[in-house]
Amino acid sequence: MKRNQFLRVSRQGLYTMLLLTAVLAGCSKEKGKDTASPAPQAAEPAFSVEGMIVRTEELDDKIYTTGTLLANEEVELRPETSGRVVGIYFEEGSPVSRGQLLAKIDNSELNAQLKRLQIQAELSRTEEARQKKLLEIEAISQEEYDITLSGLNTIQAEMDLLQTQIRKTNIVSPFSGVVSLRYISEGGYVSPTSLIASMQQIDPIKLEFSVPERYISEVKEGTVINFSVTNSEETYQARVYAIDTKIDVNTRTVKVRARSANPENTLKPGAFARVEIILKTFDEAILVPSEAILTELEGEKVYISENGKATSKKIKTGIRTERRVQIIEGLSPKDTLVLTGLMSIQEGKTLEFKEIKRPANELDLAQPNISL
Repeated sequence: MKRNQFLRVSRQGLYTMLLLTAVLAGCSKEKGKDTASPAPQAAEPAFSVEGMIVRTEELDDKIYTTGTLLANEEVELRPETSGRVVGIYFEEGSPVSRGQLLAKIDNSELNAQLKRLQIQAELSRTEEARQKKLLEIEAISQEEYDITLSGLNTIQAEMDLLQTQIRKTNIVSPFSGVVSLRYISEGGYVSPTSLIASMQQIDPIKLEFSVPERYISEVKEGTVINFSVTNSEETYQARVYAIDTKIDVNTRTVKVRARSANPENTLKPGAFARVEIILKTFDEAILVPSEAILTELEGEKVYISENGKATSKKIKTGIRTERRVQIIEGLSPKDTLVLTGLMSIQEGKTLEFKEIKRPANELDLAQPNISL
């Protein structure tokens, strides 16, 4: 009996100890759970992009067209009378001065006729003087004196005509310029239809080109243009001096002419010219690469970095070159413009710039705005 009671008491003590152990373990877990620190959250990864610092620079609003070089003055040298060539006094391709004798046609027969008239004129003047004295003393009538005076005047008129014909046998330079190839030889017979040579004045030289009617109000007398020619990398300047008064109904363009100095005769008439016309100059223009602009239904926008976050900006564009676009509204100097990753970027995204480009000082002058 006592043994059974002892075993019962022992079992109750064991159960009590086990229960206390379980309670203490549970409390320990609850306490550990309450005092544990929360797990740290992973930081948002930065989006890697390339960018550029926005700045202002000078920009020319230009149009491009083509033209042709023309001689400032050009003539075909042809004789005004027929005859045999007795002298040629120029070298092909050589410069000549205004009034310089270039060729001479035989005028010996005309000189002989002039000499005969000079003798007749001398006799007629003597006769006229004698008749005048007789008229003063009323020895002859006024009619007789008038007949003598008329004969003298007729001879004088014939002499003037012969002298004009003699002058026409001398082919002289009408202006200072360059004589081209000659087409006659000494001893050959020429007529008014015969071509002796052509002659051009090429300093200054003319440039003729056409401008679309929408731009003609921007081109005025005195406007300075730039042009270049084939097989030459040099850029020349010309100044507009004349604008056609009508618009070509077929091309809707207006012809314009300009003059350019050509002291070394390097520019030749007939050459093809590429013309650059500066319509307006912007002193403080903002230019960005065209690939930095996103087009949406609402318009165009770009992304910039503000406090390290991607921020979209609505923009208004102006002049476009082949690689860059003028920004009229939406960007300010010193903004950091995002250039890459634009299709994946999100508003407010943290940005990490692996490269920040700075535009060169030189403008993108080699690229046309508008080609005509």
